[in-house]
Amino acid sequence: MPFSRYKNKIRLLLVCISVGIVGAILWNTYSFFQQFKDEERDKMDNWAAAQQSIITADEDENVDLAFKVITGNYSNPMIYVSVDGWFSTNNINKEKAKDSLFIKERIAVFEQENEPIDIIYNGERFGTLYYGNSNVLNNLKYYPLALLLIIFLFSTVVFFFYRTARISDQNKLWAGMAKETAHQIGTPLSSLLGWTEILKSQQVDPSIISEIEKDVNRLETITDRFSKIGSSPALEVADIVTETKLAFDYLKLRTSQQVIYSIHLPDKVIPVRLNKQLYGWTIENLVKNAIDAMRGKGQITVTMEYFGNILKIQIADTGKGIAKKNYKRIFEPGFTTKKRGWGLGLSLVKRIIEDYHGGRVKVLSSELGKGSTIQLQLYTATKT
Repeated sequence: MPFSRYKNKIRLLLVCISVGIVGAILWNTYSFFQQFKDEERDKMDNWAAAQQSIITADEDENVDLAFKVITGNYSNPMIYVSVDGWFSTNNINKEKAKDSLFIKERIAVFEQENEPIDIIYNGERFGTLYYGNSNVLNNLKYYPLALLLIIFLFSTVVFFFYRTARISDQNKLWAGMAKETAHQIGTPLSSLLGWTEILKSQQVDPSIISEIEKDVNRLETITDRFSKIGSSPALEVADIVTETKLAFDYLKLRTSQQVIYSIHLPDKVIPVRLNKQLYGWTIENLVKNAIDAMRGKGQITVTMEYFGNILKIQIADTGKGIAKKNYKRIFEPGFTTKKRGWGLGLSLVKRIIEDYHGGRVKVLSSELGKGSTIQLQLYTATKT
C-alpha cells in the first residue's frame, strides 16, 4: 500500500500522541502543585504548633526550637490575629502592614487561597493564622498556561509550515499543468499556421485570412503566457499606453456589441518595464471578469493617470459589484462568486502585477448593483 494512504492515520496518531503528552505534563504539573501546596500546609501547621508552644510555655521552659520555627519562614506571607484583635505579620511589606484596611484585604485573599489555622490549647482558641501561597507556588500556577502557549505557538508554526509546503506543491502542479497545456497547444497551432498558408494560395478573402492570423497570433501569445508560469518573466521597457490600447482593441472585436468600451488614455508615450504577454493577460482577465459581472451587457470604462513615476490604471464596470468583505478575498486563488469558475483569473492578475512587475492591484471602489473599479498601480521606467 502506498505511503500516501497512511498519511491521515499518521497525522491522527501524531495528534493523539501530542494530546497525550500535553495531558501528562499538565497532570504532573497539577500533581506537583498540590504536593507543594500540601507541604506548605504542613509547614504552616508546624508554625501554628510552635506559636501555640510559645503562648502556653512556662517561664522557665526552653522555647528556642519553637522560636526558630516561627522565625524560619521566609516564603509564605502570614497574618496572625489574636482573639483580642492584636495581629502580627510575616513576609509582608512593613509599611503596608500598618494599614488596617490592607490587612483586611489580605486576610480575605488568604482565606480564599488557604484554609485558616486556629491556634487552640485545651479547647481555648488563642488566635487564627492566615497565610497565602509562596511566590514559587503562585508562579507554578501559570506554568501550564505558559506551556499551552508554547505548544500553541509551536503548532501554529508547524501548521503554517505544512500549509506553505502544500501551497508550494499546488503552485508546482499548476505550473506543470500550464507548461503541459502550452506544449499541447503547440501541435495544433503549427497545423493552423500551415492551413493559413494553404488558404492564402487558394485566393481566399484576405480579410478572413487576416482575422485567422490574428487568432493564431493570439494562440501563440496564450501559449507563451502558459509557458512562463512558474518562471521569472523577462521585463522590457515598453509603452504601456500602446500595450493597453492593443489589448482592448483585440477584446472589443471579440466581445458582444452590448458591451460598450470607453477608453481614456494619455496622448503620449509612457515607458514602463513590462512583460507584454503577461500584461495583456492581466487586461484580458480584468475585462472578462467585468463582462461576467455585467452578464454580458454594460459599460467598461478605462482611465490612465500618472503622478511622477506612479502610474494608475482604473478599469470600471457597471456590473453587480463586490461586497466590501470580499475586496481582498477576490484575489485569493480559488475564491469565486460564480457558479462555474476556478477562481484563478484575479489571483493571476495579482501575481502578475505585484510579484512580477512590483506594482499593486486593489478594488478601488464598488457598490452592489452598480459596479466596481479595479485599480492597477505600476511604476514608470523614467519620470513622465
